Amino acid sequence: MAKAISSFEFTLGSRPPQQTLTSWLYGELRLAILEGRLRPGTRLPASRDFANQHGVSRGTVVSVFERLQVEGYVASRVGSGTRVNRLEPGPSIQVKKLETPAYVRRASAEYKRPKPWMGLAATEGSRPFSASGPAIAEFPTELWAKLSARRARTLQSWLGNHDDGRGYRPLREAIAGYLGSSRGVRCSPDQVIVVSGVQQALDMLARFLLKPGEPVWMEDPGYFGASIAFGNMGAHAIPVPLDEQGLSVSAGLSMAPHAKGAYVTPAHQFPIGMTMPLERRMALLKWASNTGAFVIEDDYDSEYRFQGKPVPALQSLDRSSNVILVGSFNKVLFLSLRIGYVVLPASLVDLFSAFRYRTDFHNLSMDQLVLCDFIVDGHLGRHLRRMRDLYASRLAALIDGGRRHLKGLLEISNVRAGLCTAAFLKNGMTSGHAERAAAAHGIEALALDRYTLKAADPNGVLLGFAGFDEAAIGAGIRRLAAALSGRSHR
Repeated sequence: MAKAISSFEFTLGSRPPQQTLTSWLYGELRLAILEGRLRPGTRLPASRDFANQHGVSRGTVVSVFERLQVEGYVASRVGSGTRVNRLEPGPSIQVKKLETPAYVRRASAEYKRPKPWMGLAATEGSRPFSASGPAIAEFPTELWAKLSARRARTLQSWLGNHDDGRGYRPLREAIAGYLGSSRGVRCSPDQVIVVSGVQQALDMLARFLLKPGEPVWMEDPGYFGASIAFGNMGAHAIPVPLDEQGLSVSAGLSMAPHAKGAYVTPAHQFPIGMTMPLERRMALLKWASNTGAFVIEDDYDSEYRFQGKPVPALQSLDRSSNVILVGSFNKVLFLSLRIGYVVLPASLVDLFSAFRYRTDFHNLSMDQLVLCDFIVDGHLGRHLRRMRDLYASRLAALIDGGRRHLKGLLEISNVRAGLCTAAFLKNGMTSGHAERAAAAHGIEALALDRYTLKAADPNGVLLGFAGFDEAAIGAGIRRLAAALSGRSHR
């Protein structure tokens, strides 16, 4: 059996209050296997690890694994753990045919399907608290070099590979398996398009889905890269305010009920940090389904959640083909990697591929092959576990240091996720004033009002912690305290 992705944290749906733990866990795992989110050969986590991750007893997990084994869904062997079996095709499941969303119908009219000839079927060492990226010094560079060398020795085997514009096929298979396992995403490899990162994804989607002047919901405050992409297209960004649950759907409905789409960061809102709860997610999906709007879900750092259970992607709840998922490996691994992905509804794949072909004939690179090996051989799962622990300790050091040295000056958010965190001023300073004062003391603390469209100044700053060890974090906090209190730093 071919190698398959293993060792990722597995995301489960919410348990209905009337359902027992055993039947819920069995149903979630069985459905994931039948839908292909847990692919043949995938190794399930050890029963103890699985139980700890989801807050259930080990006995419950063992019971469910045993039932799945008896029914032929998995096989357990000493030394190789419990792995998903390859299932024989059974009776097809009848799925209610859904009406094609309006935004897909419009894209179908705008972009012709491709012709056959197209071939388509932290920086470490920067100033604290720069939010530029991951801990580069902790990346397994020697392992990456070995994988690169192994691929280079077989250069001729892939130089002539047919490029359909979507990226290296085995990498797309690996990404689909990774997202299905870790994020609950429902997709086939054909729905995955490899891009250089989230910004390229947003730029292409804006040009593909929008016309000048058309309205699109934006979180306010939110990611400026999305507003740039929409602005470049001449679209009208609707600044929908946030509440404690993220983007306010009710506010969006009052401001622009017939917007063509929405851009959201539901797993870890950027830059404030809240997670959009299930009820709000369903309200957003209901609006999109009723109006035929698209929803771009930016899953920019969901791998790094340090507290609570993994949060499934919004896309996993979508039953009307309205959600387009974008994400990137650049901040997960290293910024110069330049590999991200777009997960499209099946009905958009050919149309988007034809659109992309107008500006980008080829989408294969050596890095795609190396990343594929890095995922499939299990290195990504191990790296994520190690970095999750490291970043959790660095964030804890930042929060603890803030409580000791920044009391009355700055309150650091207690959201335990991501590579950077919001912090809110308590000394009367504006966001811009705090940023300038910090810079004068050798600290990078980006003003939160940089990310607003029309919202009032959040009176806070964004602090990156991933690229700094605990000693650097401690020293940075003391400098920041001096800056915000108006003292000179010695």
